[in-house]
Amino acid sequence: MSYNQTGLYRSLISVITIGAILALAVVLTGCNTPATTTEVVETQVVVPQEKVVEVATEKIVVETQVKEVEVPGPVVDNTKRQLILYSGRSESLVAPIIAKFEADTGITVKAKFAKSGVIAATILEEGGNTFADVFYSQDPGSLGLVQDMLQPLPNGIFAGFDEWTYPADKTWAGITARTRNVVYNTDAVDPKDLPDDMWGYHDAKYKGKIGWAPTNSSFQTMVLAMINEWGEDKTAEWLRGIQANDPGVYPKNTPIVAAAAAGEVEVGFVNHYYLHRFIAEEGLEFKARGYHPRDGGPGALAMVSGAGVLETATNVAEAHEFIDYLQKESSQEWFVENTYEYPLLDGVEPDPNARPWSEIKVTIDRPDQLGDLSRAVALLQQEGILP
Repeated sequence: MSYNQTGLYRSLISVITIGAILALAVVLTGCNTPATTTEVVETQVVVPQEKVVEVATEKIVVETQVKEVEVPGPVVDNTKRQLILYSGRSESLVAPIIAKFEADTGITVKAKFAKSGVIAATILEEGGNTFADVFYSQDPGSLGLVQDMLQPLPNGIFAGFDEWTYPADKTWAGITARTRNVVYNTDAVDPKDLPDDMWGYHDAKYKGKIGWAPTNSSFQTMVLAMINEWGEDKTAEWLRGIQANDPGVYPKNTPIVAAAAAGEVEVGFVNHYYLHRFIAEEGLEFKARGYHPRDGGPGALAMVSGAGVLETATNVAEAHEFIDYLQKESSQEWFVENTYEYPLLDGVEPDPNARPWSEIKVTIDRPDQLGDLSRAVALLQQEGILP
């Protein structure tokens, strides 16, 4: 570097240094001088903070609302009477009676819907942290899975109901009853030719013509009734005989009834009331009807839907009121008219299109006998019907 370049470089450094010193002095002077622009500074700082807070709050509210819709949570407003319901009965089936309960009582119901077995498994998984106040199940087997987690109900809830409609420990109450039966295609089958009992479906003439739903809890309850009546070996023999006839496998009762009417299968093992729903919607020309085995047995099993209150329930009074509401006369009549189930309250007449109890050689097991579906599931797995 030349002498002239070195001098120029040193001059520039001096200028920069002096400029920095002067700038620092201005800053220090500003700090020591009383502020005359306080309002401007506050505006610059506060306004962005308010915007950020508003955006964050909106996000939190949206997330909370979505969570409450998808999974019922604990009471969020202690000024209102509320109830958290875990329902194994489908929303399309029971939502109207739940809405009537809300309108008549002012109690808000937050409901979660799934298959009864799935709901029972959820409650078992949640344990003492479950949100549920009430478990409303379509079958006694699923209630039996969580029976140790239910609290005894007041004796008044059972007034007017036969003992076979609830367990001995009174941890849940029966609401309505369904019977197992065989749905058949009216073009392909004369009911006079149908077997007297469930063993007749081993006949090779039914090969490829049977529909069943092994994953359905009502079907599993029927299998449990078979175990109770026949023993595991004989029940396994029955299952193997049906398997040999290559049955159509369906996820639940409704598509079996539809398949029978369409001629996809000739017979199917279902609950009685699904057929009546189809007839109500499509008329008497619907090409399927129901048959109760003449000799009765598990194929004509009576099963109750029921509801119980969790030991950990927060809204116990509301839970009792909900169960009592489902059992009262007007609600029992509603079930008869809208779901075609059998009423359990003494004095309420069943649907005129449903076969009277007196004409069915119905099998009635005390709910305690149908409370351990794991026995049925284990046997179905043993026979390779369930994974």
